[in-house]
Amino acid sequence: MPVWLEVAIRSFCILIGLFIITRILGKKPLAKLSFFEYIVGITVGDIAGTMSVDLGISLQEGITSILIWSLIPVLAARISLRNKKFRDFVEGNSTVLIKNGKILEENLKREKYTADELLEQLRKKDVFRVADVEFAILEPNGDLNVLLKREKQPLTVGDVFPNPPQEKEPQTVIMDGVILDEPLSTLGLGRGWLKEQLDKQGVAVENVFLAQVDSYGQLTIDLYDDKIQVAEPQEKKLLLAAMKKVQADFELYALQTDSKEAKALYETNAVKMTELIQKVEPLLRN
Repeated sequence: MPVWLEVAIRSFCILIGLFIITRILGKKPLAKLSFFEYIVGITVGDIAGTMSVDLGISLQEGITSILIWSLIPVLAARISLRNKKFRDFVEGNSTVLIKNGKILEENLKREKYTADELLEQLRKKDVFRVADVEFAILEPNGDLNVLLKREKQPLTVGDVFPNPPQEKEPQTVIMDGVILDEPLSTLGLGRGWLKEQLDKQGVAVENVFLAQVDSYGQLTIDLYDDKIQVAEPQEKKLLLAAMKKVQADFELYALQTDSKEAKALYETNAVKMTELIQKVEPLLRN
């Protein structure tokens, strides 16, 4: 057998083996790997590369070595799931670096972290004053998680509205010009509704690269041809306009009627509608 053919066959077999190993190891992203897992990955890759080109190494010896290096993290992960002490030993513990706006210098030294490195990590979190930090913890994978003090945290919808409406994930209803029926049924919609919405915007299904429907029932479209401008969804604006019209109608009816009972009823409903509009207007304008 020619040398180049043997190298090609060995490389192909090793590639398939590495693919199977990566599937067994799981979907943990590279940034979330522990130092031990990172070293194992480098070692396995080095062994596989050497086996591909060094014909002096038998496949049996190389595969045995790869299996040993690959099974160790799998076994360690299984034990870690059941034993916290072992997990802490293998992966390490989180370390508090800032508490109540104060830097814990001893913890900083133990993690071999300089003040410059700490400030750099804070800036990556858009934090420029240590005094603004309530709590900062260094995770075992090297990430720094930061909790700002209450008065320094950004305002959220929940701070303004006691019971904000639930925001559900947008459903992709068209992908690569093909209608996806399952997301449509999840929303309680059908192809007829979707085609009606596309007709309103003068768009054909085959020209749509991606289309999504949000929790408010608004359809957003991205076309293959980026030069074509698609109108923004108007459902929320139309709903707000309809509510204002109802409120104005109540006030108009209250002025036109001669009945005191009807007048009081219209005025009460006009006030209730005004209060409702004030509550939902910030949500419907976005």
